[in-house]
Amino acid sequence: MDLPINKNRPLIMHVDLNSCFATVEQQANPLLRGKPVCVAPYTSGNGCVISPSMEAKRFGVKVGMTVREAKMLCPDAIILHPDPPKYRAVHLQFKTIFQDYSPHVTPKSIDEAVIDFTDVVGLHKRSLEDIGKEIKRRMRSEIGEWISCSIGIGTNRFLAKTAAGLVKPDGLVTITHENLMDVYSKLTLIDICGINTRYQARLNAYGVFSPLDFVSASLQKLQNQVFKSINGYYWYTRLRGWEIDAIDFGRKSYGQSYALHEFTNNPRELSRLLMKLTEKMGRRLRKAGYCASGIHVSCLYLDGTHWHMGRKVSQKLYTTSELFKKAQLLLNRQPEWKKVTHLAVSCYDLQDSNDNQLDLFETDMQKKRDLSNAMDSMNDRYG
Repeated sequence: MDLPINKNRPLIMHVDLNSCFATVEQQANPLLRGKPVCVAPYTSGNGCVISPSMEAKRFGVKVGMTVREAKMLCPDAIILHPDPPKYRAVHLQFKTIFQDYSPHVTPKSIDEAVIDFTDVVGLHKRSLEDIGKEIKRRMRSEIGEWISCSIGIGTNRFLAKTAAGLVKPDGLVTITHENLMDVYSKLTLIDICGINTRYQARLNAYGVFSPLDFVSASLQKLQNQVFKSINGYYWYTRLRGWEIDAIDFGRKSYGQSYALHEFTNNPRELSRLLMKLTEKMGRRLRKAGYCASGIHVSCLYLDGTHWHMGRKVSQKLYTTSELFKKAQLLLNRQPEWKKVTHLAVSCYDLQDSNDNQLDLFETDMQKKRDLSNAMDSMNDRYG
């Protein structure tokens, strides 16, 4: 049976901050406003641009370009190091604003969020377009006058995100069953979020060359021929405006990685760095209320080779000390101590720490875990 286009009232809103990191820097420093700004982890020529301002984008600067390429397109571009605490503060501010309109707010990244109005009482008195305009005004008045966002409204998350990307910066677009085909007619397959060049080639091979062809394709073609998996059903559903992406899967792991400024194969230095990474990972693990039974360590070497190893253990890993000891054992099993450029550690096989109460007589272990929680609380408060 063919699935019809969803004709329900659009009640999903996607909010996307425009050029988030660069715009936040311009908000914090008025001298940067109106100037081409690029945020990059490394300001040297080989650094990667992670956020160009709207002014830089007008010169053709894009996310993923090297700083050298950005400077070639825009010689006056101002290159800045990232300032995560500043961006996190803005994220928390806009999330607070969104929660004034709906309890169902799902951050998708530090600069994007989905607001679900499905169960909001009294919404019939206002349109989502009016709410979107109000959110824009509040972001400028409560966060900063230089802050802008693009808002999309649709019957599912996919269409809301698609709508948010149609007009930038500062757009507000609603996709309904009435204009859905018109929107698709103006896009290419690559414009659709989730379709890369590999998927495009696969679709082309079965006669699908445009979004209109895509939405017209039968479920049997998408599921049995194009994608040859359940993904065909997912695309068949989301393209027609029905929700299929609102499932928030539980976290599978926690991890930390670091790119070394000075490459080294010194065991003492690598162990010290591994301890720092494990501490950060452990705090996130404990804050979320988990413990782990698996640990994984990986190294990228100066010669371009890569090594990694993971192991599951019978012990429930919770404290930094427990996690670090297992990670160190893995690091020591490198076949050769070559100069490391990137080091990463992660833990997996997560379990609710409250479901793994220690035996009544394991007082020493319990004390260590209580101490670990106390230290986390002190670090959170005092730094």
